[in-house]
Amino acid sequence: MSNRDEVTMRIGEVTERTELSFRTLRHYDEIGLVTPSARTDGGFRLYTEDDVARILLIRRMKPLGYSLDEMRELLDVVDALAATPADEELRARLETIRAGATERREKLTRQVAMADEFLEQLSDI
Repeated sequence: MSNRDEVTMRIGEVTERTELSFRTLRHYDEIGLVTPSARTDGGFRLYTEDDVARILLIRRMKPLGYSLDEMRELLDVVDALAATPADEELRARLETIRAGATERREKLTRQVAMADEFLEQLSDI
């Protein structure tokens, strides 16, 4: 199937699937983080499944506190690996990002545990 025949969806459907706002998706487009694969003749953004997968990857980074620049760095590594999967330097960069994500997740887990303790204390009052 050529790109022209690929199934696309408008921004409204993408907001429903990703639970991100129109404003956020437009911002991602404006800063070049996620550019829709196409536009209608009227200028409406059209997204593919690959675009949605990229958006979901970004959405999953948000709770871990990644900045837009850090998100862009990861996406650059992912894109480069798609072009040259055997690149050892890129693999090492990805592993560094993965280790950082693990640390962030562990911190978030500790924070959730503290929040649970706080809620328990409130129940005891």
